[in-house]
Parts: sequence; C-alpha cells; structure tokens
Amino acid sequence: MSTEIYFSNNYRDLSEQHGTGAGFQFEFSCSRCHDTWRSPFEAFTTGQVASWVNKGVSAAWSLIGGSASSGISNAADGLAGANWGSSRDAAFQRAIANAQHHFNRCGRCTSYVCGRCWDGPQGLCHTCAPDTAAESLAAQRRGLNDMVSQQAYAYGQQTGEGYDVRTPRQLVCPQCRAETHGTPFCPGCGFHLAQPSQCTQCQAALPDGAAFCPGCGTRR
Repeated sequence: MSTEIYFSNNYRDLSEQHGTGAGFQFEFSCSRCHDTWRSPFEAFTTGQVASWVNKGVSAAWSLIGGSASSGISNAADGLAGANWGSSRDAAFQRAIANAQHHFNRCGRCTSYVCGRCWDGPQGLCHTCAPDTAAESLAAQRRGLNDMVSQQAYAYGQQTGEGYDVRTPRQLVCPQCRAETHGTPFCPGCGFHLAQPSQCTQCQAALPDGAAFCPGCGTRR
C-alpha cells in the first residue's frame, strides 16, 4: 500500500472544538459493507483549557454579582479558535495514517474497503472480485427459485383453464359495501351479486329481481 491514503466521502469528523470533551476523532467506513472504524481520541487541550477558564470566570462573576463578559474568556476562546484549524488538520493526517492498517484500496474501482471485503492476493475488493463459493451458492439459489417460479406459473395456467372469465363478478357488495373477492353471494349480507341480465338457457331478458326466467322457467 502507498504511504498516503485519501478519504473523501467515507469518513465523518467527530471532533469537538469547545467544552471539556474538546478533541479530535474521525470515523472511517468501508465503501462496501459500511462497517466503521474510529481513530483514537486526541484531546484538544487548548479548547479544554478555554472551557475551564470560561467556567472559572463565570463562577467568579457570579460570586461578585457581576454579569459582564471578561476579557480573559475572550482571549481564551480566541486562542482556541486560532489553534483549531491547524491542530485539526494534523490530527486528521495522523488518523489517516492509522487508517492505512484498517482499509485497502481496490486496484479496479479505487474504493477503500475493510479486511473482510478485501481479496489480498488479487488486490481487489469483493465487489470487483466476488467470493467464488458465495457466488456459486447464490447462483444455485437463484436457479432453484427461478425453476420453482416457472413451475408455479405453469400450475397457475392449468388451474386457470377452469376459471369462467365470462361470469359477471362484483368485487364490492352494493348493499353493505363489503369486499366480495368475486364470490356469487356477499359474505357480509348474503346479497346475490352480479346477476345476469339474460337467461343463461334461452337468452331471454330477465326483469330485475326475477328468481326464474319468464321465458323458460330456468332458475336465475
């Protein structure tokens, strides 16, 4: 691996400039599995001292009943602000150098990946050079699922041969608004659904509400 490693979109800056927890820390992530690694925390002493100074000055003003800001606090904050940028950059460079031991750069896609997503002998990540055994098992499962899908489709076609697509069907009962799922009678109120307008035997017109065909007497 080269002496430099560059991270652009797969790291987070967790550093804090102010407070007693002021310090530098960076979180790097694998471009493939997105697992993360954090650099060791480095205290930003100037920022911590500024926080302690501000607290001390505030306590002193409270004791004497004052409320005005102090030049000492402003000076401490100014010193912390002046040193922050350069200190942060130096800490980031140290974190990157440490990250070299946890990430590898793919020779094909140039992504940085963790050790579990890295094929060392090939110099490639597992996205560019997938694990052969895993790919074989995945292909077997895809083949199995494809064959089952084909068989299920063929079975559905055979079953569909007996389905009468010409029979009128209502999906919602006009009486109680229940879903019927195409049944002849409503499962909610028993209403006779989708009654034909013509006799299925003699094709005579059927009056609304007729139980028998007026032409041939066939039950509706």
